[in-house]
Amino acid sequence: ELLNLLKNINPHMIILDISMPNLRGIEAAHEVKMVYPEIKVVILTMHKKKEYLYHALSAGADGYLLKEDTGEELLTAITKIRRGGIYLSPILSEELTNELIGFYRNGRKPLDDPLTMREKEILKLIAEEKSSKEIANLLFISVRTVGHHRSSIMKKLNINKIAGLVKYAIQKGYTSNI
Repeated sequence: ELLNLLKNINPHMIILDISMPNLRGIEAAHEVKMVYPEIKVVILTMHKKKEYLYHALSAGADGYLLKEDTGEELLTAITKIRRGGIYLSPILSEELTNELIGFYRNGRKPLDDPLTMREKEILKLIAEEKSSKEIANLLFISVRTVGHHRSSIMKKLNINKIAGLVKYAIQKGYTSNI
């Protein structure tokens, strides 16, 4: 529905919420960017968890603002994004900066995550109760490839059961299914 609407009105920018009826904002952002890469996508949400931010950026979002940010922040974000920039909520920017400084001071790499983007995608679908066949159809890969990815995910995370994968996916913010 959203993609058809965009085809008809051809906007330069859209603002999405992560929690929209009948559609998840991060998935919508990804779909929009796949079909209309020129459209700028801003996520406006109540979700402060960094995992949501990371997923929004991975989906192609050009901006991520919190609903508690001021209207002035929204205008600043729109201006910066229209000029080709990326804009993050000042609340999250400060937190990310402090985290990044902490990583480097402690000699660790920021954002260490053992999973590839494809593995994260498959993990998300597993957590959403999709079967291997459904995942294969959605991602245009074979059921066997899904199985290989699932085995790789379980090995990397040292998890032996699907329930453990679902728990991990929820904790990391890969899915909102609870």
